[in-house]
Amino acid sequence: MAYIENSEKEESPCFLCRLDPAQPLAESLLIHKDERTLLLLNRYPYNPGHLLVAPVRHVALMGDLSPEEAMDLWKLQCKAVTLLEKAMSPQGFNLGINLGKVAGAGLPGHLHIHIVPRWNGDCNFMPVLGETKVIPQSLEETCRALRTCWEESSSW
Repeated sequence: MAYIENSEKEESPCFLCRLDPAQPLAESLLIHKDERTLLLLNRYPYNPGHLLVAPVRHVALMGDLSPEEAMDLWKLQCKAVTLLEKAMSPQGFNLGINLGKVAGAGLPGHLHIHIVPRWNGDCNFMPVLGETKVIPQSLEETCRALRTCWEESSSW
């Protein structure tokens, strides 16, 4: 409901540009940030572990990325899938980019990639009948587990 109620409000500056690793976990849900890219848990997840991968620079279109940003974005996306495989053992993934508001972009000014882990039977009756989603783990707990897995991995 928070997403729907805030969908028309313009965030200034955008929430991705405001992310700071020093922020409390509940505020940022940031897992990793480097010079060109960032990885965070989606505050309005489709499924547990729903991640966002984005360039640090405020860029709306894929063609506006520098070659280095595009490469780093792809690399971090691959690492994020591996992270979710290690930490949550999903059976599949949905990866996607919504370009423009009419395409479903909730933040059309800052390009980001959705990585949604999937499990057999993860779509249940609650969204259809109860108009609500059931997320079995808090965002903070999921983020803490993913951060720990990220920090413990030597393959990055």
